[in-house]
Amino acid sequence: MNEPTVIAIPFFVLTLVIEAYVLYRQGKAYEPWDTAASISGGLGSLVTKALFKGATFAVYSWLWEFRLFEPGTGVLAWVLLVPLEDLCYYAYHRTSHEVRFFWAAHVAHHSSERYTLATALRQSWTAPVVQIGFWFPLPLLGFRPEMILLMQSFSLLYQYWIHTETIDRLGPLEWVMNTPSHHRVHHGSNPQYLDRNHAGIFIIWDRLFSTFEPEGETVRYGITKPLGTTHWLVVQFHEFRDIWRDLRAYHSLRARLRAVFGRPGEVLSDASEREQRAH
Repeated sequence: MNEPTVIAIPFFVLTLVIEAYVLYRQGKAYEPWDTAASISGGLGSLVTKALFKGATFAVYSWLWEFRLFEPGTGVLAWVLLVPLEDLCYYAYHRTSHEVRFFWAAHVAHHSSERYTLATALRQSWTAPVVQIGFWFPLPLLGFRPEMILLMQSFSLLYQYWIHTETIDRLGPLEWVMNTPSHHRVHHGSNPQYLDRNHAGIFIIWDRLFSTFEPEGETVRYGITKPLGTTHWLVVQFHEFRDIWRDLRAYHSLRARLRAVFGRPGEVLSDASEREQRAH
C-alpha cells in the first residue's frame, strides 16, 4: 500500500515555496536552521513509520480477528471510521500533553518558536512506537487494518495545512473543523493556551471534553522552556534524556513513577521529591 504522506512530498515542497514567498512579501522569512530541524524531523519520521508499519499492521490484524462487528469496507464503514479514528487521535494527542512519557515522544513537534507549514513537518521519530495502543479499539470494532492505517495518514495530511499564520479564521467551519486558528492556540506557550485544542480533524472533541480555547491573545509559539538549539538529536530526544536524569536522581518508586508518568513540568512540584533529588 502506497504511503500518502510520501506521495504528498511534492505538494509539501510546492506549498512551502508558496508560503515562503507570501511571508517574504509580508517582510517575514523562514529561519534556515529552524526549517532544517523541521524537515529532518519529517524525513526521520517517515523512516520510523516505515520500520514500524509492518509491526503495527500485524498487531491490528491480530486484534481484528477478535472483532465485535463487521462494518465492511464500503461508504458506511468510512463514514463511521473518519470520526472514530479522529477520536482515537484526540485521546492520543491529549495524553501526549498530559503524561510525561508520551510528551517526550511528542514534544519535538512543539519545539519550534515559529509557526509555518515547515513546522507541520517537525514530526517525532519515536511517536510511531509509543502511540499504537490508542487505536486498538478500531480493529476490535471491525475496521480493517489497512483502512485504519490509511485513515491515520489522511488525518496527518489534513493537519499539515493548519500549521500557518497566513490563513485567518474561517467562519462557520471554526465550530466543527480544526483550523489554523485553533491549531495556532495548540502550539502556544501562553498560559491560557497550554494543553488546549488537541483536535486532529474535528474540533468537536475539544468542545465536548472541555479542552477548547479560542484564539485571542497573540500566540507565543514553542515550549515553556525553550531548547535554545535546533540540533536534531536534542530536538528529538531531550525529554527522554531528562526523564532518564530524573530516574537516576530520585530514589522512591513514587517519585520515579511521577518522573515518567506525571504531568510534564510538574515532576519537581512536591517538596519531598526535590529533597530526594538533592540527595
